[in-house]
Amino acid sequence: MIRSSAALALCGVVITVAPANHGENSPPPSVQPTFYQDLARADALIGVAPANRAENGPPSSEQPTLYQDLARADAMVDAAAAQSMISGYRRNNRLEPLAVDPELMRIASEQARAMAARDKMTHDVGRPFEERMRKAGFGGSVAIENVGAGYHTLAEAFSGWRDSPPHRANMLNRSVTRMGIAAAYAPVSKYKVFWTLILAGPAGRRG
Repeated sequence: MIRSSAALALCGVVITVAPANHGENSPPPSVQPTFYQDLARADALIGVAPANRAENGPPSSEQPTLYQDLARADAMVDAAAAQSMISGYRRNNRLEPLAVDPELMRIASEQARAMAARDKMTHDVGRPFEERMRKAGFGGSVAIENVGAGYHTLAEAFSGWRDSPPHRANMLNRSVTRMGIAAAYAPVSKYKVFWTLILAGPAGRRG
């Protein structure tokens, strides 16, 4: 389900904190897998059954993390599920998988919380993305950030990014090897959940 409140609440940008020739995006493939094919592959990678798609047997008592509603104070993104989903999508497009990076997770969490606190979806809440990355020591690496709002589940956020050409290009950037992802709950906001996905290349670690 794509929520109406999220339809116009998604923006993305490619910001490179490395020489320009290191930040080229790979061209989108001519044939894209469908959303449900992507989710089915991600489900298989993390060993869960897709919600509401089981033909036989009783429904699972535990909601797969792809579909858990994060519009609550104690909710956290399942980084392993996100890594499997995005890496599976990249493999479908003949690209290398990503690794979860603890420092990128921290930066993504700070950005998601900052947007939620201000009820404002922008790359420049607090400090611009390029400045945040350089301060964290990623000054010699390709770095890309997707932000979004209004998506309550990891599956919805992935779908929104996948179906937006700039965000899709970010996830399919052949220069990135690491990722960090976070969501933050904003109970008074109409969007309820703010998202940050940061992707970075292998070079320039701790600049």
